Amino acid sequence: MSTVLETAEHKALRAAVAALGQRFGREYSTGLARKGEHPRELWEEAGKLGYLGVNLPEEYGGGGAGMAELSIVLEELGAAGSPLLMMVVSPAICGTVIARFGTEAQKRAWLPGLADGSLTMSFGITEPDAGSNSHRITTTARRDTGGGWVLDGRKVFISGVDISDATLIVGRTEDARSGSLKPCLFIVPRDTPGFSRTQIDMELQAAEKQFELVLDEVKLPADALVGEEDAGLLQLFAGLNPERIMGAAFSIGMGRYAVERAVDYARTRTVWKGAPIGAHQAIAHPLAQAHIELELSRLMMQKAARLYDDGDDTGAGEAANMAKYAAAEACVRAVDQAVHTLGGNGLTREYGLASLITAARVSRIAPVSREMILNYVSHQTLGLPKSY
Repeated sequence: MSTVLETAEHKALRAAVAALGQRFGREYSTGLARKGEHPRELWEEAGKLGYLGVNLPEEYGGGGAGMAELSIVLEELGAAGSPLLMMVVSPAICGTVIARFGTEAQKRAWLPGLADGSLTMSFGITEPDAGSNSHRITTTARRDTGGGWVLDGRKVFISGVDISDATLIVGRTEDARSGSLKPCLFIVPRDTPGFSRTQIDMELQAAEKQFELVLDEVKLPADALVGEEDAGLLQLFAGLNPERIMGAAFSIGMGRYAVERAVDYARTRTVWKGAPIGAHQAIAHPLAQAHIELELSRLMMQKAARLYDDGDDTGAGEAANMAKYAAAEACVRAVDQAVHTLGGNGLTREYGLASLITAARVSRIAPVSREMILNYVSHQTLGLPKSY
């Protein structure tokens, strides 16, 4: 690996995206969330500027870069208070899978729109009875008499289905040789008969809604299958590694926003004689620690992105899981310390930090829980036996 963490182009990208994010800001995002609306203006602007599809191939309208660049975009939007959650799903997961494994027709149909933001895709993997265990997925796909596919099953906690043109569904097909079920990926357009959605009532207030999906005898053409029927887990994890990298970027951006707000407050807030509260070590040291932890998690995220962009899926898998874990933990502690620094003001709508408490907690759970990451590291990295 190169010792250069970020090139001049990366730094320029950071600055440009930060400027875009600051034009919208935290009030823009929270205002839309309260009204139940989506950040369409920011999404469209980011698409026009080439930020949404920076990781997608140039020949299909993308920027020809990789996860290193896409993670910069999401981190900087988050640090400005305006993260775009659907970046994790649409260009990172779905765009990556289609770019790597899709047919030429699928690439031409979807990638240009995913790159400029005119098309959006959701990703459906989680199920009510499977949770984090992708091996227990029960959504099945069987061959239709006409050569197409029929899907049946349920999905839960699927983000942004109401604004997505299609959902990339993880189903399972039967291996004719072994009889075992293996994962496969299907593009399901939003208005496909038998494909229905119900919004889940979440305590978390966010622009991106969560849905339960039902696939009841959903008939798809043969070309709805993405990649090879026999590729199995290879294609699935080609999308999950970017998901974890982008989850880390989301958390780091949120944590940076919280720390910056707290530092601004601590630098000017005066309660006792003379010095602002930030001069006191009980305030300054925890904020410094939060900053250090965010910087360390960013280093692991950069490593994961570099490995993935270099084609090292195995190395990227380990680093991406570690990055997601570290960033989520750093984000939770950063938000908690930021709110604590502001005291009562940290819970007011004026300062905009209180809503981050729940949002930061989600980063420990989704898209994969910290316990499952610890399982991965203990089994895959340390070689310890499984308990399940």
